[in-house]
Amino acid sequence: MKTIIIPTDFSPTATNAVNYGVDMALALQASVLLLHVYDIPIALGDVPVALLSVDELKKTAEENIGRLKKDLEHITSGKLTIYAETRLGNVTDELEDVCKKVQPFAVVMGSTGVSAIERTLFGSNTLTAIKHLTVPVICVPKGKEYGKGIHKIGLACDFREVVETTPVSEIKEFVKEFHAQLFVLNVDYDNQQFGPDTPQQSALLHTALEDVHPEYHFITRKDIEDGINEFAETHNLDLVIAMPKKHKLLDGLFRKSSTKQLVFESKIPVMCVHE
Repeated sequence: MKTIIIPTDFSPTATNAVNYGVDMALALQASVLLLHVYDIPIALGDVPVALLSVDELKKTAEENIGRLKKDLEHITSGKLTIYAETRLGNVTDELEDVCKKVQPFAVVMGSTGVSAIERTLFGSNTLTAIKHLTVPVICVPKGKEYGKGIHKIGLACDFREVVETTPVSEIKEFVKEFHAQLFVLNVDYDNQQFGPDTPQQSALLHTALEDVHPEYHFITRKDIEDGINEFAETHNLDLVIAMPKKHKLLDGLFRKSSTKQLVFESKIPVMCVHE
């Protein structure tokens, strides 16, 4: 059975991601692993002092995760197998360790907010944290619901080193799992990204993805985020796939100073996958 890992700190953003992940798991007939990672709050001063004992933190964490698990089991009428785990430590490290043991279908988590987990994964260390996870990470914007499912998927592609950098098998598995339509999106302006090997690279990608019958769209915009955002809105995309090691796209997606962000403006979840 597939498993979806959903990290939570019980914040509104995390709760929204939990609801999204649970609905996805129901659609896939997958199980859910709720993960809460806590650390020891320290009062900084001349001598750092722990504000709470480990036992108190552990008790609170287990009570909270247990309550959430019980609520979700009630809401889903027992149709969903739900596991819950609490850990003391660093969010990214513990999440990486759990992923290695469970090998989940995906990790689903919130993409905005001010809590510890959100700062770790979507603050200044966004790319670093995502790169540590070798499984797909679906970043759910605040307020986004799973709704009727994932039917239209956009794949951000620059047609460079396609064979070496595109996780073809993971992309095709995801598309087939949801019986979704795939749109390959290339954003360029005045052929600035077009090189001598671009035709060959696009042909290689076409061959690799031909059994999922993608549509190719070449978007003329100076700004990548603007181009994908507009396409996502006009074509009602449910998800955008990006490759963090390959694209600098994510720098823009989660940059707080940007006024044109795919995640925050069009409310489209972004799935990060690795080559």
